[in-house]
Amino acid sequence: MTRHLQLISRRSFLEGLNLAVGGLTLGLFSAEALAAEPSGRTGKKPKTSSPAIEDGTPGLNPNAFVHVAPDGLVTIVCHRSEMGQGIRSSLPVLIADELGADMARVRILQADGNKAYGDQNTDGSSSVRGIYDDMRRAGATARTMLVAAAAKRWKVKPEDCEAKDHAVFHRDGKRTLGFGELAAEAAKLAVPEAKSVRLRPKAELQHVGRPLPLLDGPAYVNGSAVFGADVKLPGMLVAVIARPAVVGGKVARYDAAKALAVPGVKRVLELPAPQKPYVYQQWGGVAVLAENTWAALKGRAALDITWEDGENASYDSKQYREALAASVRAPGTAVRNVGDVDKALAGAARVVEAEYYTPHLPHVPMEPLVALARVDGDTCEVWAPTQNPQDAQEVAGGILKIPPEKVKVHVTFLGGGFGRKSKADFIAEVVWLAREAGAPVRVQWTREDDVRNDYYHSVSMQRLSAGLDAEGKVVAWRHRTAFPPIASTFAPANRPGSRDLQQGVTDLALAVPNVRAETCEANAHVRIGWLRSVYNIFHSFSVNSFMDELAHARGVDPRDMRLELLGPQRVVTLAELGVPKLENYGQSLDEHPVDTGRMRRVVERVTKLARWDERKQDGRALGLAAHRSFLSYVAVVASVVKDAAGRLRVDEAWVVVDAGTVINPDRVRSQMEGSVIFGMSIALHGEISMKGGAVEQSNFRDFKLVRINEAPRKIHVDIVESDGAPGGIGEPGVPPVAPAIANAVFALTGTRVRELPLARSFPV
Repeated sequence: MTRHLQLISRRSFLEGLNLAVGGLTLGLFSAEALAAEPSGRTGKKPKTSSPAIEDGTPGLNPNAFVHVAPDGLVTIVCHRSEMGQGIRSSLPVLIADELGADMARVRILQADGNKAYGDQNTDGSSSVRGIYDDMRRAGATARTMLVAAAAKRWKVKPEDCEAKDHAVFHRDGKRTLGFGELAAEAAKLAVPEAKSVRLRPKAELQHVGRPLPLLDGPAYVNGSAVFGADVKLPGMLVAVIARPAVVGGKVARYDAAKALAVPGVKRVLELPAPQKPYVYQQWGGVAVLAENTWAALKGRAALDITWEDGENASYDSKQYREALAASVRAPGTAVRNVGDVDKALAGAARVVEAEYYTPHLPHVPMEPLVALARVDGDTCEVWAPTQNPQDAQEVAGGILKIPPEKVKVHVTFLGGGFGRKSKADFIAEVVWLAREAGAPVRVQWTREDDVRNDYYHSVSMQRLSAGLDAEGKVVAWRHRTAFPPIASTFAPANRPGSRDLQQGVTDLALAVPNVRAETCEANAHVRIGWLRSVYNIFHSFSVNSFMDELAHARGVDPRDMRLELLGPQRVVTLAELGVPKLENYGQSLDEHPVDTGRMRRVVERVTKLARWDERKQDGRALGLAAHRSFLSYVAVVASVVKDAAGRLRVDEAWVVVDAGTVINPDRVRSQMEGSVIFGMSIALHGEISMKGGAVEQSNFRDFKLVRINEAPRKIHVDIVESDGAPGGIGEPGVPPVAPAIANAVFALTGTRVRELPLARSFPV
């Protein structure tokens, strides 16, 4: 269900998008994001109102995220994009808890793109882990000022006052002032430095770590949630684009007259062909602009386009696989080195080797790409389901040759993203077309467009070698990896770098005396982009599968083999890893070390929950995998059976996650459940193949996702309670799923899985 909004003015847009749900106002709004001077910095009324309040309502506005109005209404801005992960139900609650606000008197507003918020990119599982303390300080700053205002009025010490339940209380129990009563006075005070304010003890955070409602859930169910395609403007044209099927392809000829003959078609425009590096440029081709989507689609079908495919027309997945295999069979560039691997392998009593292949993958969010733009002279407005509104501003500004701050990007709800909607090529298209058409334009992608013109997850070949001594102990470990890196989309690059391997290779804890990791050459022939959990997908598949192979080669329990390779509980040093540094997902190693104790605990806990020691049952087999990514530790056990028709089925799964401090356990649980389904799609069906430089798949009929009848009958999620620094959630659950399934398939069938998807080798 969708609700179409006729936008007569900016005011009607804001009013129409405010959603009253359970006492909370959840708004998609046009925030000026603290471009105004906050109240309190000079002791004077700011030149404009709070970014959250457009009608000039006074109040306390100490930073970009919090406003307290004189009537007591607290407005909290969510600057990250909501795509079903529940960030609007988590970050604002954290701020409100630190402030001491009553959630029944809080409204949550969605931020536009604006540098005043800092990083707005909803990607990399960083929306909590990267800014947890910063968001607390945003609430604590407002609380400190409200407490100071109350103390000043009562002529008491601030430390004798407490903010809770939407008011400030004096410890004598006789004096109370509501937040609204204090807002004007607090606004006259100097804003303290954010890092100087006191954060509450965790025990005082009333909602953190407790089940929280999905605040936008009612809007999703009743159809009032506004997604990209729900927004309309007067005089708007709808555009669909015929894009080249081959990267670097160009239009040779087309028949605009045939498209213009379709009723409702108004314009036919040829877009500029992109130049290397492709980055986020519009993708070229021919756009048909019409009164409605149906007419635009019919017009596109009538174009009769002939293409010049260019240098990538020879790209073929089968041939490229052989090229990758040849690459990893030769020495590469070492990016991790401990001991002497070559000597240890040469002197080993036994050497075990295996190669693992994973194909390209698309993002396929349920909502295909869409964006609406209006260009007016040297200004532009965009409405889009974007994960990165600031990148959208930069790209739009570059296309229009205007400063990014002249571009307003309004963030709608996202119907999924998985990394695709952080790439602004669809923004480049819509602003170019809106300028050329001289009218508001909505670019609408179809599912076929989405599948065939993606920034694909990289194809990969991994070769692992292990040397065992006479007692079967692993004394050497070599990992070679070849895949076209994401960097190739942004600059010339023909092999992964050391940063690319810090996702399950160079940060892999191993109690092995001789370890080396090497990167090998792999040229890109399509646009490569990050997909949910990124390189961890194929690194986890190869490493966890290889550990299972080593267990079988030695005749030992795969769990025991994994724990032996992991070694004793410890914090792993850079010297032990054999690397000069780790990017560590942008966080400090002091706060987020590579901790084998945490990994051991999730492995031991998940196998206990799954009754691992009872796994040898008729008709059922269990597989284990575990992985550290985005600073969280996740272990998965998958149960695989054969149905009556002989097809493999994942009938049950257990997940244990240690993500440090958790704000909203219900959202963590749902993300882990979703990760199982996402990972199952990768394991069972996921493949984009190329022939003649073009994608062979087109829609869900030939690129399959897990259907409801394939879903496990039970998914068990166990969250480790922790006071540690928060880790990521949206992505860490994905990497262990496919190898857990693959290892269970081997346990059930005796056939080793070394390539994905399983559908290539097994009936599923």
